Amino acid sequence: MAKYRKLGRTASQRKALLRNQVTNLLYHGSIRTTETKAKEIKKIAEGLIALAVREADNFETETVKVKVPEKDANGKRVKEVVDGKKVTKYTEQDREIKKDKPSRLHARRQMLKVFYPVTEVPAENKGRKANTKKVDMVAKMFDEIAPKYANRNGGYTRIVKIGQRKGDAAMEVLIELV
Repeated sequence: MAKYRKLGRTASQRKALLRNQVTNLLYHGSIRTTETKAKEIKKIAEGLIALAVREADNFETETVKVKVPEKDANGKRVKEVVDGKKVTKYTEQDREIKKDKPSRLHARRQMLKVFYPVTEVPAENKGRKANTKKVDMVAKMFDEIAPKYANRNGGYTRIVKIGQRKGDAAMEVLIELV
């Protein structure tokens, strides 16, 4: 018996397809695809969710002093003249940061091997590059998805059959997070 489905693609194409589909499933919560692709996606996604659940609380918090630039009412940095040059004025603040323990750091890197970068575009300013922001999928896994499934032992996804696709009669399904 084969360990995975080849999906009629070369290894690099198959890997790219599955990475894309898994990233979209975990970002949006559900996607529509064929049954065979969904079964492969399910294996990868459930492994990543299990990894996030296992390592969710494995970090330490530290207080660090940070230099933050002062800003005026318009949000621009405040400059002062020092030795004839304009220099940004900074203030020191204390910030708490999360410091991953080694096993969580390893889990983070394993997830980064799978996830593609996700850019979020607000609906009201579509087409404007300035208003886009990058989504940290690993942070989303640890902060949103892992706590949701903390009390659950596997079975994080569900496959619901929709019916056959009109063009090639492939069985289409909806794969979603439970």
